[in-house]
Amino acid sequence: MQITVSGHQVAVTPALRDYVTGKFDRIVRHFDHLHDVSVTLSVEKLVHKAEATLHCAANKTIHAIAQGEDMYAAIDALIDRLDRQVKKHKEKLTDHHRDHAREVRYG
Repeated sequence: MQITVSGHQVAVTPALRDYVTGKFDRIVRHFDHLHDVSVTLSVEKLVHKAEATLHCAANKTIHAIAQGEDMYAAIDALIDRLDRQVKKHKEKLTDHHRDHAREVRYG
């Protein structure tokens, strides 16, 4: 999986880049069919924003935006939101196949 971290009116330090890539390991543990991730970090007045776009298998795109008091809190909130969306997407795929298997087996 390729992770692209960019900053909008904020300098992306190696510490921020490492923090983001380290947090995405949690999402990869839940669902490993991710192609690439684009993360944009920005600051507007006193609000720190983090937004990400994930491209999954079967042309599925997952997008999330989070805000926080500091950049690390915004990244944590973003990862939590993406993790919930990825889990929901995986459950939909798994439930679909499970129901189909039941129909085939039991008629």
